[in-house]
Amino acid sequence: MARNVEFDEALAISRAMDVFWKKGYNGTKMRDLTEAMGINSSSLYNSIGDKHELFIRCIKHYTESRMEAATKQLARISSPMKAIEKFIQSSVYTITNEPNSCLAIKTTFEIAAHDEQVQKVIKMDHKFTYNLLYNLISKAIDRKEITVSEDAAMITDYIINHFSGWHESFIIHKDPRRIKKMADFLLKQLS
Repeated sequence: MARNVEFDEALAISRAMDVFWKKGYNGTKMRDLTEAMGINSSSLYNSIGDKHELFIRCIKHYTESRMEAATKQLARISSPMKAIEKFIQSSVYTITNEPNSCLAIKTTFEIAAHDEQVQKVIKMDHKFTYNLLYNLISKAIDRKEITVSEDAAMITDYIINHFSGWHESFIIHKDPRRIKKMADFLLKQLS
């Protein structure tokens, strides 16, 4: 009779996510995952599935955690423009201080173009970010906190597209001041 494997699945997913975050999907081996999770490969296959299924769970965990954190953090800010500033500053912090940057952006460039399941999770994350910013920008326009344009959709796309460029710039130059200066310039353009 096979023995039941008991482990903390949430902790195991978190540990596996850290491995994928550091090494990328293609650079991660099953052995890396089982060592980090503290389980053997048969336990992994029996409880979660293969590497791809585990990765989907990890990227969902990552994006859902970010969504929850952003919602909580920005809900406490009464000014829409201040909330936009906080969101941009938080993004800059992630880009310049997190050792492995943003898992969603890394995943987008590594495998999302060829993997429909991953693409679906990344699209959900992008849709959340878009809607969050769009609603804040619309409110800021209504309150005259943003006066450069009344096109909330264009401003939302404009801001979101900066994030990918900042990630690329930081990977190449490793200069946090450069990213902060670009973010400050973007915020000046809005107000």
